[in-house]
Amino acid sequence: MYKYSELINELELQIAEDTYREGDKLPSIRELSLRYGCSKSTVIRALQDLQDKHLIYAASKSGYYVMKRSGQRKDEGAHWIDFTVSAPDPDIFPYLDFQHCINKAIDMYRNDLFIYGTPQGLPSLIREMQRHLASYQVFANPDQIFITSGVQQALGVLTRIPFPNGRQRVLIEQPGYPLFMEYLKTYGIETEGIKRSDAGVDLNELERLFKTGQFKFFYTVPRFHNPLGVSYTRTQKKAIAQLAAKYDVYIVEDDYMADLEQDAKEDPIYAYDDAAHVIYLKSFSKIIFPGLRVGVAVLPEVLCDSFNRFKRLMDIDSSMLSQAALELYLKSGMFERHRKKMRSCYEKRSTLLHESIMRELDTATAQHYSYHPTGQLGVHTYLKLGDSVKTEQMIKRLQKKFIRIEMADSGYLPSFNKEKILKLNVSSVKEPDIRSGIEQVMQEIR
Repeated sequence: MYKYSELINELELQIAEDTYREGDKLPSIRELSLRYGCSKSTVIRALQDLQDKHLIYAASKSGYYVMKRSGQRKDEGAHWIDFTVSAPDPDIFPYLDFQHCINKAIDMYRNDLFIYGTPQGLPSLIREMQRHLASYQVFANPDQIFITSGVQQALGVLTRIPFPNGRQRVLIEQPGYPLFMEYLKTYGIETEGIKRSDAGVDLNELERLFKTGQFKFFYTVPRFHNPLGVSYTRTQKKAIAQLAAKYDVYIVEDDYMADLEQDAKEDPIYAYDDAAHVIYLKSFSKIIFPGLRVGVAVLPEVLCDSFNRFKRLMDIDSSMLSQAALELYLKSGMFERHRKKMRSCYEKRSTLLHESIMRELDTATAQHYSYHPTGQLGVHTYLKLGDSVKTEQMIKRLQKKFIRIEMADSGYLPSFNKEKILKLNVSSVKEPDIRSGIEQVMQEIR
């Protein structure tokens, strides 16, 4: 039997995914009640909520009809299938819910908006964040929690502040986060790479680097790595935490995709840290929207003072309005409902992406590409292309068919040996477009 929240999530997703298109009539209240095993009053409440969100409208004595934003780009006449965008799908975001939180935040914190806050963050958000982080198995004292202007700011501060181990060099996965690598290059930070594959990182190689490389910290994305889409196993996470303690190397764990985790028993590296050597970072950009620019950093106590001092010099404090709105969004339960909806939507898209690729695989094309998915599927994955594939021509041909793809070249350090990896992301690709888009991509590769 569907509860109210599950029913409305399902209907919103079907509208966002074009199961019901603009102008389509929804099934009757009686039919929806029978289909989802819930009372008519629950269906009526859900339909009223969708009407309040301007997703449907009621026609007298006729029923309910879909009134949906077009998924077409405003600046382009053609309908594009874009496998390069990693931002959340705007059609799924509950605008009215968050707008309500912003308006409420302005009303509640009207005096605080006209003064500077603290570099650590809005105290009430920090208290709420402490409770929220526990759902990721991250337990910390409030004085260890810092609100940042996105994870990018947190990485910038961590790169510049002194660490107890007295080192300066940074170790980063390859392929890795392009913007962070650009930051390291711009500020002349000596950086080395370690290969990340479907199997994770080579733990023997990681130990060798920790032992000899004089690294300040190792930056890693433990879950749903972009562009590989893979996650570390529990054994690997435990081993990385142990190596960090043994060789006095800090781990900067960017767990920005934690909200898509299906297995409640899968904990972050932070949960296995017994030596206070793991720094936990969490962004809300990929689950809410990029413009929010709110992230959180959980630090070992030994780093808190210097982090606070350097952050104050960078921006005094992060946006008070964004912080207050996020606090209300978390506290009200709206975020949890949105997270469930996003998890369900992305799981469907991930499964369809995998099935579409597998459908196209055959022995005759093995020389052109390979695909080796492992573990839990994410919204992004990759194909390793053969030397015979001319990537520039392929990308241009697909653009003429209104399909965007890109290689993972920007995710490598200049000194690191690049693999020929084609990135595929379905964060913003509607379900009907995934299969047709992948078919055309595979055809061009062949």
